[in-house]
Amino acid sequence: MSDSQREGFTNLNPDRVIDAVESQGFLSDLRVFALNSYENRVYQFGLEEAEPVVVKFYRPARWSNEQILEEHRFTQQLFDTEIPVIPPWQNDDGDTLFHFEGYRFAVYPRRGGHAPALDDMDNLFQLGRLFGRLHLMSSSEDFVHRPTLDANSFGHQSRQYLLENDFLPDSLKEAYSGLSRDVLALVDQRFDQSPARQLRAHGDGHVGNILWRGEETW
Repeated sequence: MSDSQREGFTNLNPDRVIDAVESQGFLSDLRVFALNSYENRVYQFGLEEAEPVVVKFYRPARWSNEQILEEHRFTQQLFDTEIPVIPPWQNDDGDTLFHFEGYRFAVYPRRGGHAPALDDMDNLFQLGRLFGRLHLMSSSEDFVHRPTLDANSFGHQSRQYLLENDFLPDSLKEAYSGLSRDVLALVDQRFDQSPARQLRAHGDGHVGNILWRGEETW
């Protein structure tokens, strides 16, 4: 495990962010603003004589390179079919995932907007149509490297992990064990009765990641 994997984002300071992005040929104007992000680190990155970009540094040891690149390819496929998503920037060799001193990052064009009004039926209709098109495109092929949302990986394995690693107080362990076992038996039954068609999905498609500006949605 590299030092960056052990230390997480401890050493990802503004100077290192600037050096990383400039390693791909960008010229910083030294304005680096942290943006909201729970899992990764995301920055608005100012450029000399150009529009700012958004830079996403992936949490060390969270995803494999193959999983990240699979997400990038999926986003580009959606964009190429005129579904309004924002794919990562590609260098002259077609690369989208870059490495610098143990950190991995991607660069995106900046897009502005505000969250959609969920009490507006016109907005809801447009969002429904957008996600319908996204799911139609998603079903055209499968992910290979990214995890699958199913009862085993997100149910049985998670339950076993909690029970085996002393996350639960002794006073609750027996009750949790029995209740979770019964709930997962019902989940398994439903999956058996109605087999789900797995399809690729945008793993972070919450309302905070939807940008609305005029007639455009991103």
